Parts: sequence; structure tokens; C-alpha cells
Amino acid sequence: MTTTFRSLLDDGRVHVFDGAMGTMLYGKGFFLNVCYDELNLKQPRLVQEVHAAYVRAGAEILETNTFGANPLKLNSYGLADETEKINRTAAELARAAAGGKASVVGAIGPLGIRIEPFGSTSKAEAEAVFARQAQGLLAGGVDGFILETFSDLDEMHAALNAVRAASDLPVVCQMTIGTDGLTYYGTDPDTYTKQLAAWGADVIGVNCSVGPAGVLEAVEKMVKATDKPISAQPNAGLPKDVGDRKIYLASPEYMASYARRMIETGARFVGGCCGSTPEHIKKIRDYVASVVPRQPSVVVSRAQVHAPAGVKPVPLAEKSAWGAKLARGALVTSVEIVPPKGVDPKPMLEQCRALKAAGVDAVNVPDGPRAQSRMGVLPSALLIEREVGIETVIHYCCRDRNLLGMLSDIIGAHAAGLRNILIITGDPPKMGPYPDATAVFDIDSIGLTNLVYRLNQGLDPGNNPLGGMTKWAIGVGVNPGATDKDRELSRFAWKVDAGAEFAVTQPVFDARQLEAFLKQVEQFQTPIVAGIWPLISLRNAEFLANEVPGVSVPDEVLQRMRKAQEKGKEAALAEGVAIARDMFTRVKQMVQGVQVSAPFGRVEVALQVFQ
Repeated sequence: MTTTFRSLLDDGRVHVFDGAMGTMLYGKGFFLNVCYDELNLKQPRLVQEVHAAYVRAGAEILETNTFGANPLKLNSYGLADETEKINRTAAELARAAAGGKASVVGAIGPLGIRIEPFGSTSKAEAEAVFARQAQGLLAGGVDGFILETFSDLDEMHAALNAVRAASDLPVVCQMTIGTDGLTYYGTDPDTYTKQLAAWGADVIGVNCSVGPAGVLEAVEKMVKATDKPISAQPNAGLPKDVGDRKIYLASPEYMASYARRMIETGARFVGGCCGSTPEHIKKIRDYVASVVPRQPSVVVSRAQVHAPAGVKPVPLAEKSAWGAKLARGALVTSVEIVPPKGVDPKPMLEQCRALKAAGVDAVNVPDGPRAQSRMGVLPSALLIEREVGIETVIHYCCRDRNLLGMLSDIIGAHAAGLRNILIITGDPPKMGPYPDATAVFDIDSIGLTNLVYRLNQGLDPGNNPLGGMTKWAIGVGVNPGATDKDRELSRFAWKVDAGAEFAVTQPVFDARQLEAFLKQVEQFQTPIVAGIWPLISLRNAEFLANEVPGVSVPDEVLQRMRKAQEKGKEAALAEGVAIARDMFTRVKQMVQGVQVSAPFGRVEVALQVFQ
């Protein structure tokens, strides 16, 4: 089945554009005095090879090599009469390279002149010029258009009108901005986004001129101005003059990390512009694969899921001791123990015995936190329950398994006696020691909550009877310190609607922040378990504040740790425990439980929090 831009636009998911064509041709020895658009005719194999390299890198949308292929720009090379041929051939080359695996959109850039009211060319004349380029691209078989790097909204309007008159294919309209965040005509992202939406652009975006940081700032404003899909294609940083060449210095990893932030902000389409290469696009594609589930979350309300005849789902109070305490409103206590990196479970089991002796209700067992390779969560939990006799709450993430694997795991774990599950999406592999590992992410935590709730109703994902039902106490993660509060609240609402019965927060270092969040979610009537992390050093505090996604450490906490660290390691540890104990005292009246982390496996530190 051939991929079309319309299908990518309609599926509601995130997709990846290619990177720069000019940069790649420049790197192959074609300098700026060459008409890059004419290379479609003179060096077709070379152009097609560049497209193919982007397809191999994971690009889902190829732009034709026609950014300057309008009659006005081509005329300076004596090629105006070749306009349609150059554009048609460019589209054919891109389609051949795509091989049905990628969409092909016709790239149209500005004319390179000022139009009315700032220049002598009328909008009607500009439309006629753009129309010739559009006709050539259509003849070559594009399945969409991208109008990019425009500074003048009126010129963009002329290009959009020309394309709309020739075709009903989807159109991406991308403006370009300077370091001040405005177009060269002084238009801000909020204004041009609303105007392009009113004119009927299918996708509204920003590209070129500035690097990833500047484009991210624009995206943050654009997503608030429209519900249209947003695209972002930054340069690989700002160019530096090195000898007689311009070099773009932003690394593939840097570009990819910003692509992820753009996606989290709300961008639907990401890629690269000047200076970006297939290596940049490969890293961006890897990041997209590691944070975006292959299947979009379609929340099926628990009210729409009905158990088959003869199956009576078990209430939370009867699922486990953990569930029973939550159901009756008692405070539950747990400690998070990370499974070992090696093959020996004995130290982990000794830690759990200490927790049981101290009267802790359950052991939380993470599932490859920070994309670390550790003993599997399911065998670790089974060992703990069998050898120690204390309940576990397994963290189960969507990163490493496809839908069938998750289904098999969860049914098998239930048959083996596990009952409490905390469903999380999972950290991307890029965070771990094996950055080239592949994430799966068939579904995210919302989709998996849906799946486990169905199992509790005696149904498989296809709504077929299981011949019985599972008895999972279903938990989900929630982040009171999320940067995008609205998105976090809406996702939590979906999780509850999908079947969540309790939630565990990220580590809480600000009781006021937690209290405000609890007021916002009290309508869901879902038990909240607060995460608490005893800091053991200033470095530990700074690491959590700066390198662990979703964790917010206030400046006042960092200051306390900084002062304590000046007195030595023991003083810093004592202060970290004191901060955690203060937090426990303050939040235990607000929530239904606490999950205390054992930093670096130090159970004795976690237990001090309860004293």
C-alpha cells in the first residue's frame, strides 16, 4: 500500500519529514553558483540517491528538489521555459526513491522578490508564477504540497491560492522566523498561525533561519493559536563560516532531542531544514519511535466495556491486600526496589525482607527505569512474593513489548499470582546505556490501561471472552509537576476513564504543588499514592532536577542540599532524609499512600522516612 500525505495527515499520529537537499548536494561538490533545481535534469541519479538516503533514515515524507524552481528564480539561469519539466522530473525522482514507503510533497519556496504592497509584482502575477510550478509538480505525481520559508503572509497567500486552484491535495504552509521570533516582515507566530488557519492551510509550520531552540519557542506559541496540525523543520543550528563554506554545527542528537520536545509541545510533523542530513533524520526518527506509540490511544470508557455472561468482575477491595487498604481509605506504604543489573537476586530479596520486617505494605518493582537493562520486573516480583511473602506492585512499561507480548505477560503474571500493576509508558531507550536499542511502543499507558481493564472484565483486546477474568488492581502514573498541566490532567482523565483504580505520582518535593494538583483531580475520586525520594547528596538532587523527565525539584530544596553538602556527605544524606520525612509528614494527610524510593538500593535510608 502506497503511503500518501493525506493518510499521514488523517491518522492523527506524529510523522517525520526529510532533511536538507541543498546541504547534501553542496556536500557533494555542487557550490552555490549552480542551479540546484536544474540538477533534477542534469544529475537525476544524484538527486534520487539523496532522497533514497532519507527514506533509509526513516523519513516518511520527502520534499521534491524544487524549492527555487519557479520561473522568476529559474530565469536568472536562463531556465524559465524549463519550469514545468524541472518540477515534473523532481516529483518523479522523489516518487521513485520513495518506492511507496514515503509520501512525496511538492516543495515551493518564495519568489525572491517583493510583491504588493511592498513591491511592483501584484498578487495575481505572483499566483500565475506559482501556478506553473504547481502544475509541473502535479504532473510528476506529488500527493501534497509544502509552501516553505515564507516571510511575507501575502506572498504565502498567493502561493496557497495558486495551489488550491490547481488541486485539492493537502498543503503545508511554513513561515520562517528570525532570532527575534518574528518573520522578516515582523509577523509573530500567533498572528500568522491564525491567518493561515483562516485561509485553509492543512498544516501550519515553521522552518529554516533559526535552530531548534528558536523553532521550539515558535511551536509553543503556534499550538495555542490553532487546532490545525503543526509542523517544525529547524536548521541544524545557525551556520558558521569555516573557510569559504558555511557549516551547521547542531549534532543529530541535539536536533533529535529538540524534535522530541516539539512533539511533546504538540507538533505533528517534524524534520530538518538547512544543515540537516540523513543522520539527523535517523536520530529524529529514533526519538519519534521511542516516545510516540505506533497505535494512537483510543480511549474506550470503562462504561462501554461489559463483562460476558457468567463473569462477575472483582471489586478493588477483593483483588489484593494493597487494593483492600486503598478501598477502605487506609494509608498504604510501599518502597521502590530496583531489580539487580546482574543475575543474583539475593541482595534484592534481603532488602525486601527488611521492608517486610518494618511493616511496609508492598514493594514497588520498576520495569527498566531510565531504559536500564535489569532483571525482568515479572520474575523479580514473583521471586519477592514467593521468597519473602510481601506483596509487590509491578511497574509495567509499554516500551519493550508489542501488544501480543504485553497480553501474554500480563495474563501469565496473573496466573502466577501477581495482582497489583502500575502501568507506565516507559522511558525512551536514548536515556539508557544502549541508545541504539529499538523501542516498540505499540500502545501507550492509556491503551494498556484499557487492555488490562478488559482482562478484568473477562475480555481480550478483541472483545472475545477469556473464559474467566483477571483480578488486577490497576494503577497509573501521574505527574503533579508536569510542565503542560492541561495535557497531564487530560491524560489522567483518560486513564481513569480507561479503568485506572489508583495513581502513583512522580517524586514530590513541593507539597504545595501536590496540594494544588490534588484539588484539580479530586473529581476523579481515584486514590493517589505520593512518590517520595530521599536525596542522598547534592549531586543526586541536581541529577533529579535536570536529567530525570517529569521530576521537579524546587530551588529551596536544592539550596538546602547545597548548604548541607558543604558540611560533608553524612550531613547531605541526613538533610535529604529530613526533606523526605518533612514531605511524608505533610502529604500523608492529603493522599492515600506513599511510595518511598530506596536510592541506590539503600533500604535503610527509605525506612528512615517512615520513622
